[in-house]
Amino acid sequence: IQGHQGGVNSVTFSPDGTHIVSGSDDKTICVWDASTGTQILPPMWGHQGLVQSVAFSPDGTHILSHESECSVMVSFCSECNS
Repeated sequence: IQGHQGGVNSVTFSPDGTHIVSGSDDKTICVWDASTGTQILPPMWGHQGLVQSVAFSPDGTHILSHESECSVMVSFCSECNS
């Protein structure tokens, strides 16, 4: 998987196994197709610090991310519930 401009700190699969989300030192979150490795959305910006951990909600429609500046972000992922 290539797409981040910095080191990747966290990756996780969606509950149904079809997507992967990654968080990086470049302060972005990326979403990937798990079977092809293709990035399916542009990088998501919004964190002020390095993204340290990422997780999917139990239904797979939201991404939770935590950054080095101690904030948490919840993002809706329209592509993740298809």
